[in-house]
Amino acid sequence: MGSPGDPPEGNPEGVPGGGDDEYRSVVFDESFVRAARIQEYSARERLDGTARAVRNRRFWSRGGAPRQALILVILIAMAFGTAIYLGIRNPYHQPATPVAGQLRITLIPLAPTGAVPAADRDQPFAGHRAADYRTGAAGITFPAAHRTSHFTEDQVMQALIIAQEYLVASTIDPGALTGGDVRTVRNMLTPGQQDQFDRSLEKPADDGRYAATGWLVRFDPARIALADDQVRVRGSMTVSEAADDTLEVVTDHTLVYAVRDAIGVASTPSLFTVRREMRLRFDPDDLRDRHVELVQASVEAGPLSCATDQAGYFRPLLAGQRAQPLTGTDPYDRDHQITSVCGVLAPDVAVSPQSLPTATAVSPGAASASASSSASR
Repeated sequence: MGSPGDPPEGNPEGVPGGGDDEYRSVVFDESFVRAARIQEYSARERLDGTARAVRNRRFWSRGGAPRQALILVILIAMAFGTAIYLGIRNPYHQPATPVAGQLRITLIPLAPTGAVPAADRDQPFAGHRAADYRTGAAGITFPAAHRTSHFTEDQVMQALIIAQEYLVASTIDPGALTGGDVRTVRNMLTPGQQDQFDRSLEKPADDGRYAATGWLVRFDPARIALADDQVRVRGSMTVSEAADDTLEVVTDHTLVYAVRDAIGVASTPSLFTVRREMRLRFDPDDLRDRHVELVQASVEAGPLSCATDQAGYFRPLLAGQRAQPLTGTDPYDRDHQITSVCGVLAPDVAVSPQSLPTATAVSPGAASASASSSASR
């Protein structure tokens, strides 16, 4: 019996066996011959005039290893194609931007009937009815939270907290007030309203939809500066269930700002008052993501001149300035927006703080009542 390394048919004739034969390394077994890439033509093929003595064997006629490689390449190609197909038809695409209604804005500038009174340089709120208002975020309080039919007590509390944070960012933050960074306000909005917000800042218009001063309180930094960073605030918040999947928070606040001319640091301060009523809604996704959907913003602010555009920035009349006379509204002129209205600041709001009787009590809605009975632009 031959050794394990001998060819299956035994050693060729005349070649001695054994592992020490110097020619043993050049003896080809049958498997090696079958794997050869060339094959000799038969005698008949050579007689037919074939120029070459051998022909190349086809790739797939070789041994098992190349065939396995080919199968592996096919499997990889099939897997890659399947991945592309599933990627195109992936049922788990990123969710689309949620649909949200547009904010409706009512902006009413309040024009004074006389010259704007000056405020005290050191204590601008002294003697004014806002003197006992709370300062900053402390003035934006909310009621106790109670569960509703479809929302837990924690969810109701979350809605109130988010509403408070939005009011602080949009009415009290000094950076936003003076024309600075408003990303905090934008990031709190539901994604479906961010485009409307961006357009309101880029191309503000007093058209009921794109007034930047409907989204937030901000002053023209080229003309107005804060004489005191402490904003005086008083108001209320209520919460109710608007639908099975929606909470609605209504806020109504009066905010008083001490302002001065941005050019002169020593300029005389005066007071500027804003009444802001907001309607905000929250669904479970908004509560989870800390977003808010603004439904309605009703804003009254003065002293302002109705002849000056207030949609982009508030441009308060400063101490000693007067509003231009109201010219009335021409109902035949369809070039002006119907939503663009103007009111008259109540006389007892425009007088000097030092001249107000200490016992005088004027309802917070005095300016609103005056505005509703005043002429429009």
